[in-house]
Amino acid sequence: MATNSTDYDFLQIEPHWQSFWDTQKTFRAGTDTSKPKFYALDMFPYPSGAGLHIGHPEGYTGSDIISRAKRSQGFNVLHPIGWDAFGLPAEQHAVKTGTHPASNTQNNIANFRRQLKSLGFAYDWEREVDTTDPKYFKWTQWIFLQLFKRGLAYVDERPVWWCPELRTVLANEEVTDGKSEVGGFPVERRNLRQWVLRITAYADRLLADLKDVDWPDSTKRMQEAWIGRSEGAELLFKLENAALGDLKVFTTRPDTVYGVTYMVVAPEHPLADALTTAAQREQVANYKKKAAAKSDLERTDLAKEKSGVFSGSYALNPANGARVPIWIADYVVMGYGTGAIMAVPAHDDRDYDFAKQFDLPIIQVIDSGKPDQTLPFLADGKLINSGPHTGLDWNDAKKQITAYFASKGIGKATINYKLRDWLFSRQRYWGEPFPIVWVNEADYNRAVASRKADLPPQPVKYTSEGKTLFALPLPAVSLPLTLPDVQSYLPSGNGESPLANVTPWLEIWLNFETGAAVPATEAKPVGESWIRARRETNTMPQWAGSCWYYLRYLDPKNDQAIASPELLKYWGVPDLYVGGAEHAVLHLLYARFWHKVLFDEGVVPQAEPFKKLFHQGIILGEDGEKMSKSRGNTVNPDDIIASHGTDTLRLYLMFLGPLEAMKPWNPNGIEGVHRFLQKVWRECLSREGAINPKISVDNSAAEPAELTKLLHETIKKVTEDIDALRFNTSISQMMIFSNALQKAPAVKRTTVLAFLQLLAPFAPHVAEELWARLGEKPSILDAAWPKYDPAQLIATELKVVVQVNGKHRGELMVAPGITQDAAFALAQADAKVAAHLVGKEIKRVIYVPGRILNIVVV
Repeated sequence: MATNSTDYDFLQIEPHWQSFWDTQKTFRAGTDTSKPKFYALDMFPYPSGAGLHIGHPEGYTGSDIISRAKRSQGFNVLHPIGWDAFGLPAEQHAVKTGTHPASNTQNNIANFRRQLKSLGFAYDWEREVDTTDPKYFKWTQWIFLQLFKRGLAYVDERPVWWCPELRTVLANEEVTDGKSEVGGFPVERRNLRQWVLRITAYADRLLADLKDVDWPDSTKRMQEAWIGRSEGAELLFKLENAALGDLKVFTTRPDTVYGVTYMVVAPEHPLADALTTAAQREQVANYKKKAAAKSDLERTDLAKEKSGVFSGSYALNPANGARVPIWIADYVVMGYGTGAIMAVPAHDDRDYDFAKQFDLPIIQVIDSGKPDQTLPFLADGKLINSGPHTGLDWNDAKKQITAYFASKGIGKATINYKLRDWLFSRQRYWGEPFPIVWVNEADYNRAVASRKADLPPQPVKYTSEGKTLFALPLPAVSLPLTLPDVQSYLPSGNGESPLANVTPWLEIWLNFETGAAVPATEAKPVGESWIRARRETNTMPQWAGSCWYYLRYLDPKNDQAIASPELLKYWGVPDLYVGGAEHAVLHLLYARFWHKVLFDEGVVPQAEPFKKLFHQGIILGEDGEKMSKSRGNTVNPDDIIASHGTDTLRLYLMFLGPLEAMKPWNPNGIEGVHRFLQKVWRECLSREGAINPKISVDNSAAEPAELTKLLHETIKKVTEDIDALRFNTSISQMMIFSNALQKAPAVKRTTVLAFLQLLAPFAPHVAEELWARLGEKPSILDAAWPKYDPAQLIATELKVVVQVNGKHRGELMVAPGITQDAAFALAQADAKVAAHLVGKEIKRVIYVPGRILNIVVV
């Protein structure tokens, strides 16, 4: 693109090259499966109305740099993008405005697409996916059917946030301090029928297979903690009221059973009401109401003040028959263990605080034998006050006491997980509809004969108002099941989604063999396969579409399968996955779970979805705080592109510091990067826009040997740094080379071209333009990546810093391998060094070969 400006006119040049790449399909992934492949994946964004924030292009630029470099290095590169587009904000906008969520979503996607293209990312736009597209969520629904038939999907009554005033279920993010975000109305926990995925069935594999992935250790630790595998024992405590049976607890410390002084059950425990005596009923009812307004996170916060109420009932300690009071407290939740605990305040922080607050007994049963022990005592030791087990090492006691209880039929060794099954439904409109209908038992049994292969080992069913209904999956050939148009996006008012208000869609005659449906208000069609059915009104959570999107990129237009077996084998899973650490647990855990199910189904050939994971750091505001609209410290990429250009923004984001580090935005620093690009421009072109006269077009120039050597050092460092995602040090090296290029009186054209190739992944627009100006055919990415000559890296001279008593006094250029005596002689002959040796006695000489010579004098 011709321009005669001495400056780089990014406002003209950058859109030109973006148009060129788009028209030429430069970044289309190739079909030659004989080439080595590189699959780079960015965590795809939710297209919010606010558009991209500065954190998006940070990670995206990193993956773009390595994708461009790999392409030039001969790899077949797949670098796709798409949209995680179902979500609560679009539905909230629909509720307020009455516009369909799809309309708002598509407008937001168009803005995001514009912004990403303006950043020059090397995406293969022909593979763009949108989780709200029926052609996409057809396969989300299909995967759910695989989970369903394997018995990994079921329904259960689970607590949700319910607002009586708004008559709707609220998401966690819509509740603050026990009140609705909209209106500030009180909310409560209410049980509603929910779809749940049995992720716990894969807990061991999810834990064990972390050893096979190249992920940050911190992320692995977070997943391990979330899965929370605990070895311990289940023990039965007989209730004093024998009619109520036993109270089962899980404990990781059966060795402390003699120190139990009270027990706690969760407010939701099925025995909580039965354990409550008449005298305590009012207190317990008030307490349970308060507990219902808290989230599990609030309830289990170790820093919170402990609260609880005595139930009035007692249990008997199976170890010694001691009478133990049973309390109801919200720090115990039903989702972990059995929803009941044995409390040993002498040896547990939480139990100790509770016992102190309510003046409950504390009995020490582990002792280290050392004086001045403080409670709670959490270290190793031997048992005391423990009947026949007194004197045992605590670790041996765990095994012996567990075995003793097992022999009596009142306990057993067991493994427990903190991980809970995945609550997989939302009472919303804007989500994937479940491909499920509810039918009576007779119609379910009629369908079993022809649909047995699609059904789980045990029927999924629930009972409501005295009627038991059975879950029947739609035939896969009938997918996708799309959302109906609705008159209102407000919830139904009884806890169901707005879909419950669409009677013609909801109540149907269904052909259970083909999935064909007609409204139940019409006459029943003729045929044995037609039955009366009610569609599921819950929709899937936003997590659903993001659990498998990396597979759809491989074959996005395939309407017969998620992707062809050949492409699944060739592209496999991403070689690099880049995204924020905020997704370290849920998204990554859910995607791993779904991938393993697909692996077990024989759909994918690998057991893990993401081989290598990298978290980009957070860019803070100029004030050092996290960016937010309320603080007024956000940065819009569009503004930087308009003022300094895309290449400057890309370079600056990478130059701020290590990609994984947290760093503040500094508007002054961007000027230095901008000047660097302008300098590169001027070193390549004359004021008139022609090739700089000092560049030898025929490569005959007497280029300084040190510049040639520096070029090969730069090729080596930039190549290695890109592979290691050390982009800031790559840029530093290129700046060093640029300075040397500026000082060189003459330079070969091949040297400049090689430098531009190194720069191209970072600043692709200016590199493409200069590449073309120097007479090369675009795209610069089509040229083979430059290689360094190892012979050029052998140093002929080394710089040795000379110190006197540790202070810098001079520098020497010496031959490699020079001895200490020879280096010392050169230092004594240097006038600057000699001035600091006059009249001094030399006590010692310390030489670090090729680096430092330190002369110690007195």
